[in-house]
Amino acid sequence: MVELGKKVMAGDVRSASRLIRNIEDNLPGAKQEIRKIFPYTGKAHVVGLTGPPGAGKSTLTDELIRCFRRKGKTVGVLAVDPSSPFTGGAILGDRIRMQRHAEDPGVFVRSLATRGTMGGLSKAAGDAIHVMDAMGKDIVMVETVGIGQQEVEIIHHAHTVLVVLVPGMGDEIQAIKAGVMEIGDIFVINKAHREGAGKLFKEITAMLDMGPREPGAWRPPIVMVESVAEPHEFERCVDELSDKIEAHYQYLVNTNQLGDRQRRRSLAEINAAVRDAILETVLRRLVADGELDRMVEKALNKESDPYTLAEQVAERYLGGSKASMPVAE
Repeated sequence: MVELGKKVMAGDVRSASRLIRNIEDNLPGAKQEIRKIFPYTGKAHVVGLTGPPGAGKSTLTDELIRCFRRKGKTVGVLAVDPSSPFTGGAILGDRIRMQRHAEDPGVFVRSLATRGTMGGLSKAAGDAIHVMDAMGKDIVMVETVGIGQQEVEIIHHAHTVLVVLVPGMGDEIQAIKAGVMEIGDIFVINKAHREGAGKLFKEITAMLDMGPREPGAWRPPIVMVESVAEPHEFERCVDELSDKIEAHYQYLVNTNQLGDRQRRRSLAEINAAVRDAILETVLRRLVADGELDRMVEKALNKESDPYTLAEQVAERYLGGSKASMPVAE
């Protein structure tokens, strides 16, 4: 029987979907398959789309698929959706929003549930990006769920980050002040036919002007995208956006900054993997020994506190106190 990883690298959509599902469900064999395909990753251009809910990220993603396919590029899309509080699964379906690409063999669209994680991304997102990369997708777009101030996590996964804003929502500047301004490589004012689009453009421009910028450094462009109700103008605007995305990637290549972004991504993945590996091992032992229940009782009876208990666990299993152990942020 052909291994799942080999089928993924051959471009098999069902195998890729199955592996991503196994990753989400944290099945033991999933990590082994990721280990096998990992050496064949690192070729895709990862594009993140972030911004507040209702900004039109899904509509933009759908149209960007068309643009990239017209240029002969294969596309993978990870649409991170809110989780069902009952099943943990994604509430919204990917093909409901991007149905016209469902039969295109050069496009693979998959939903991921946030499952309670902060940052608008699923814990499985990083590995799911690797799956699409190993499939041979030229572009992998990651659309975050859109939860305001925690949107900055996408910077750990994407080479190019699009910040999508809409005039008239009342939280434009709050979104910018929340740290999103620092991560945006391209700013998109969607639904630019609305009142206030010009004001929003000036505000973003002013904030970009305030930041220090070295000569020759990338200045994030601001792309105005008109209403989807005007198809020809909408397509023209998104065509321009796709050109900006490719221009940014070329800038990273030409200035040798692509390696820096790859390094940042690897660091974030290693940090997460180390945390998970240690946490899972320690928790498994605490549960098996009944120690976790005893710790809960101590906290309930006010005999100790969670911080002291955690430091005792760290000292016991990791051979040192919290103060003496470096913790990656």
